[in-house]
Amino acid sequence: MTAHETTPDPLHEREVLVVGAGPVGLSAALALHTRGLRPVVLEAGEEGRPRPGSRALFVHKESLKTLEAVSPGLGHRIVADGMMWSTKRTFWHGREVYARTYPPAHGGGLPAATSLPQVSTERHLLAACLDAGVEIAWGEQVERVVTDERGATVTTTAGRSRRAAYVVGADGARSAVRSAVGIEMSGTRSANSFVVVDVEDDPAAPLPAERVFHYAHPAVDGRNVLLVPFAGGWRVDLQCRVDDDPDVFGGEEGVRDWLRAVMPAAYVERVTWVSTYQFLQVIADTFTDRHDRVLLIGEAAHLFAPFGARGMNSGIADAASAAGAIADALQADGRAAIARFAAERRTAAEYNRAAAGTALAHMEPRDPRMRLKLHAAALLAPRWQRAGAWLDAAPYGPRSGPPVATATKY
Repeated sequence: MTAHETTPDPLHEREVLVVGAGPVGLSAALALHTRGLRPVVLEAGEEGRPRPGSRALFVHKESLKTLEAVSPGLGHRIVADGMMWSTKRTFWHGREVYARTYPPAHGGGLPAATSLPQVSTERHLLAACLDAGVEIAWGEQVERVVTDERGATVTTTAGRSRRAAYVVGADGARSAVRSAVGIEMSGTRSANSFVVVDVEDDPAAPLPAERVFHYAHPAVDGRNVLLVPFAGGWRVDLQCRVDDDPDVFGGEEGVRDWLRAVMPAAYVERVTWVSTYQFLQVIADTFTDRHDRVLLIGEAAHLFAPFGARGMNSGIADAASAAGAIADALQADGRAAIARFAAERRTAAEYNRAAAGTALAHMEPRDPRMRLKLHAAALLAPRWQRAGAWLDAAPYGPRSGPPVATATKY
């Protein structure tokens, strides 16, 4: 018997293993705990590992409600740590074509959304898990997952094995769980690269807390620019052209050059994170293994372009659905409950991929008809508000939910 074929220690058997201590995995652990199950979270990174960048910074009301349901007070604590802009503006070649300011929220209910760095959301989720007594096993990199009709055995690179009835794979885009059970992902990649920059607030020169989108910003030679405030700073996205070198625009001097053109000069010295992406639009071919013992959620199951903030929010919906399915399966429903989860959340993923794809079609308009529609809307916007509203909404995709009765918006 090799080090990687150790006998599972019965002292560490649990009903569910959750792999990944990001926001989706921690949400799954809370949802499982609320249903009376005993999750153990396995995280490859060490406790207190650095988590740079704002990343998934927008938490929608649907997600806040889900988190509030699995840990009362959690949604409100996240809101208290975040912020919400009340005004949004859209520009076409430097000319404002749409603006809207929302009235302030009243009462003590949850707002439509809140905006804060992902690390802050994770901190609140981790605290809620620890308060609930959820076990977190740090430094546990999954190497093998073997399933059978009765459960799954997970082995880490250290040679330690754990046995559970179910495994929830929430370990992100490079999911070791997905790879271990041989599930592939299918889809496309954006043609354009995007440079994503975090900029710290400047208290000496505060900017209005407004979300601003520029079609063809004249100061950066007609490239699209999105500026979104969050608690403590700004996310600034530059859409490169297909023939641009993203390493140039994402390099230190390149970022300074274009950021100086779209923000006050003081902010150029306050960059905290830079990343360059070609956005994937991919979905796992199946959300479960052949024995229906592994359930994939979040970026282990799907990757979308970020327009509409569908990644983490859909992952939190996945987490709640997976917990419900496992609870039902353990009660009496067996594989039927897992099959329903897989079908419903894959339908939701297909919807979200299509919605993000609609946004990409506006951001990367290669179809002449789309280019004509965009130009026509820009011409009509000063006289017809709906045209401006369409230009404003287009980069974020449809607002309705997928055609699944039990699914939420995401």
